[in-house]
Amino acid sequence: MEHQVSLSPLLFYAILILLILSIISVVFLIVRLYNLARQKQNLETKYQEMASKTNQLQLENIDSRLNPHLFKNILNSVQSHAYQTYFALDKLSNVLDYILYDSRKKLVTPRQEVEFALNLIEINKIKLSPLFELKVKLKVNENEPLYHQHLLAPFISTDLIENAFKHADLQSEGAFISVVFEFNDNTFKLTVANKISAKSPIRKEKGGFGTEALEQRLKIIYNDHFKFDRFTEDDVYIAHLKIDLLEYKTKVLAAGR
Repeated sequence: MEHQVSLSPLLFYAILILLILSIISVVFLIVRLYNLARQKQNLETKYQEMASKTNQLQLENIDSRLNPHLFKNILNSVQSHAYQTYFALDKLSNVLDYILYDSRKKLVTPRQEVEFALNLIEINKIKLSPLFELKVKLKVNENEPLYHQHLLAPFISTDLIENAFKHADLQSEGAFISVVFEFNDNTFKLTVANKISAKSPIRKEKGGFGTEALEQRLKIIYNDHFKFDRFTEDDVYIAHLKIDLLEYKTKVLAAGR
């Protein structure tokens, strides 16, 4: 006599529930592994992008250190004003020290950058008429700790200062160049203004020369912790740079860099 094995309804439903839970668990694990794989791929893509940006920054930094246009402008100024050569060479020596030594670090202190910029202005100054209005102001609180910490990208002021001397109206009445350095409340500010020459390409180009590369560099380093404005009012071109170094330092510390 054959015995038929039958399952009670309770046992049947219990096995069915376990089967359904097993299927759900397997599906969950598959979805989880798929998401992890996508996250890994995204992280690898972001890593490659960051590596590419880092390489680009390194190249830009090398170009800045060995910028032939910067040296050409400096040497032309020195050569064409022999009676001021000794003074200019002294300033040039300071500029070369900054280019060859200080700027080799990824970041410099705001104090180092300001001192470099002042030397650069003095070198460019020798090609101006003694009657030309060149205004340089420092509104710096040297007691703030961040003024002496390595938080500022080297050569961040070069383009704005070089453009002012390159495109300024040096001949007409009322011509001027104004450079204002500020450091207060953990914020670095640089404002450069000049009367524009009638022949200057800045009249035709909203941003002037070199500003696109500068802005790209600022975005890579400081993300959204800076503000860079350029505009023209009548015959005056104004560039204003503001970097919140405290916010930048906080971001760096949070990232563990």
